Amino acid sequence: MIPFSILDLSPIAEGSDARTSFHHSLDLAQHGERWGYNRFWLAEHHGMPGIASAATSVLMGYVAAGTSTIRVGAGGIMLPNHSPLVIAEQFGTLESLFPGRIDLGLGRAPGSDHTTARALRRNLASDADEFPQDVLELQDYFADSPRRQVRAVPGAGLNVPLWILGSSLFGAQLAAHLGLPYAFASHFAPQMMMQAIELYRANFKPSAQLDKPYVMLGFNVFAADTDDEAQFRATSMQQAFVNLRSGRPTRLQPPVRGYLEALGPSERMMLDAVLSCSAIGSPETVAQQLKAFIAYTKADELMITSQIFDHAARLRSYEITAQVHEGA
Repeated sequence: MIPFSILDLSPIAEGSDARTSFHHSLDLAQHGERWGYNRFWLAEHHGMPGIASAATSVLMGYVAAGTSTIRVGAGGIMLPNHSPLVIAEQFGTLESLFPGRIDLGLGRAPGSDHTTARALRRNLASDADEFPQDVLELQDYFADSPRRQVRAVPGAGLNVPLWILGSSLFGAQLAAHLGLPYAFASHFAPQMMMQAIELYRANFKPSAQLDKPYVMLGFNVFAADTDDEAQFRATSMQQAFVNLRSGRPTRLQPPVRGYLEALGPSERMMLDAVLSCSAIGSPETVAQQLKAFIAYTKADELMITSQIFDHAARLRSYEITAQVHEGA
């Protein structure tokens, strides 16, 4: 079976706070390390009441300090929000503290709405179309012999592995051209997944970092001891998507029985589309759905996300997934 990893948004549950979310993230990473997960990635989002991982590199340091073997990464850093030099210094610092354990996934979306993006950057002069050049600049800061006069200290010579993240064909083309591993956001934007995978693999050019294509796919898992409980637990994530797409993002809500049945047809269709790359059910059900997804996509690695309201139930979902993985 291919490697499984964890994507965590450090969710803030209704009635809780960011401090609790951070403790839960570390607890999940520690359990994931014991259960054999390959990586633990955190995602950059801003202005979202239900997501606490805005200061991604800071939270990565907290998680890496509390673990010992699992790789810790950003999935991802939204590079248009930042100077490449600042990111090189931040991740050079992390790599210096935790050598051989740091990943840097890069995306070109803002990870926020237009108003929040303006507040982040002070203006919108930075252009997402400059993303390829920003990636090349960042690569140079990590190189053994940087070409630029400015040096990232720490950073130069550390060769922090870069990943390109995407949910469209643009990221697939860039990752292939630069010879970098590619992570597709199929856990919430699966529409172009197979096109992107095929484009990336067909056009991949070997690089100093990677000699052949490597595809990691986001995948939702809501696992529990029974199908009924898993379907119940999944309603927190379903509520989060409906609320977000309706322009009213909230903290992660408690699960609701009968939630799907109460939705209108347009909301149900939206959920069926955005959450089509998901496994929901008992260990046996999840095993079948994971096996079918891997066979269909031929993914090299899965990045598992499980937005479950109750922390103990979320741990149980990842534990079941790890057991399914081990038994495959």
